[in-house]
Amino acid sequence: MSLQEANVMKQLSSNILLNISPIDGRYKNITHPLSKYFSEYAFFKYRIQIEITYLKALSDVKILRKINKSEVKIFQDIISDFNAGEADKIKKIEIKTKHDVKAVEYYLKNKLSNTSLSDVLEFIHFGLTSEDVNNLAIRLMLKDALNFVLLKNLQVLNKEILNQSKKYKSLPMLGRTHGQAAVPTTLGKEFLVFYKRLNKEIRILQTAKLAGKLNGAVGNYNGLNFAYPKINWPKFSKDLVSSFGLDVNQTTNQIAPFEDIIFVFQTLQRINGILLDFNQDMWRYISDNWLIQENKKGEVGSSTMPQKINPIMFENSEGNLIIANSLIEGFTNKLPISRLQRDLSNSTISRNFGLCLAYCLLAYENCLIGLLRVRANEEKIKEDLNSDWSILSEAIQIYLKKIGVKNGYEIVKELTRGEKMNKQDFLNMIDKLPINNKQKQELKKLTPQNYIGEQ
Repeated sequence: MSLQEANVMKQLSSNILLNISPIDGRYKNITHPLSKYFSEYAFFKYRIQIEITYLKALSDVKILRKINKSEVKIFQDIISDFNAGEADKIKKIEIKTKHDVKAVEYYLKNKLSNTSLSDVLEFIHFGLTSEDVNNLAIRLMLKDALNFVLLKNLQVLNKEILNQSKKYKSLPMLGRTHGQAAVPTTLGKEFLVFYKRLNKEIRILQTAKLAGKLNGAVGNYNGLNFAYPKINWPKFSKDLVSSFGLDVNQTTNQIAPFEDIIFVFQTLQRINGILLDFNQDMWRYISDNWLIQENKKGEVGSSTMPQKINPIMFENSEGNLIIANSLIEGFTNKLPISRLQRDLSNSTISRNFGLCLAYCLLAYENCLIGLLRVRANEEKIKEDLNSDWSILSEAIQIYLKKIGVKNGYEIVKELTRGEKMNKQDFLNMIDKLPINNKQKQELKKLTPQNYIGEQ
């Protein structure tokens, strides 16, 4: 973040102890990077960028006179110099207009009124509806927040999961299905499962395309076509929207349909579901003492039990993922629906996109912190793995089938079901099998450590 941007954030900040939301209060140290993309200040700045780009595009098709280099510099300075004080000027205008986009229009007219561009003032927001500006701004805000904040944090988290996978690639561990002891696995492979699942969804998120529109009050270019019928407005719209790195949606009513945004949030919902699964597994491994948490000097785990180190980072991550996914459910249910050509309810919903991303960011960051604070308790993992050799019964029954022993599965079931075996019990069980000594010796080579499949 540049010094100017840091100053903007400082100007916008308030006493975090007085904020209602923990996003801008308790957790602001983590969520503040999103303020650059989702805040009232940011929304104004993105709208200004779009209005100025629109003015220059009108000049390109000769509706406006040619804009010279010094005037382009005036536009650039308005955007680059925009700060909290300038945003406050728009808010003061909005108090009178009761309309935020109109306030942006009047702000720009004031900024340009004493410049060489004073003759183009009436072409600011010319022939547009507020939603032409807002739908593009919201998509740019979402696109930039994903690319510059969320995806970076997700990639760091997933890279650390991969690091743990490599670190513990060959560490045998008791597998559990239905919460019961199953066949052995490795800790590294279990980390790898989550890495692969996340990696697939991250790639989908990276390639997701957002689609905006610029076509007037009901999507038919009515005012624009009336004023300048010789202009190819669909092409104009496509060129302008594409210049922002967005796909163009030519067939709309007043709003751009939200399926593209819903797709992005549903991808995040799947990512969050994977991480919910991960957090809960990590919590269980810590509970079983298979993972040991770092003892941070000065930290307290319980107000009454001094010995405790609680898995609070994974728990915090889990809670925030649930809130984020609840918001996404709301987005998904509401955003496809707009009465007739448009109602305002989707605007209220879209103002909470940043809130949802903040809960995601908070969850990803705390999951990473929790992961960096744990290490495998190899002794305990080995102890629990060796506590019941009946987990090798799968291998025995498969071997019996392979060599043609009739009812091999049933034989092993009678000897092992519901039984907990130590090593000697297991060896004694093999001696009872209806096979020759060479075959018994082969089975006796099995251990919980070496029955771990492909690595």
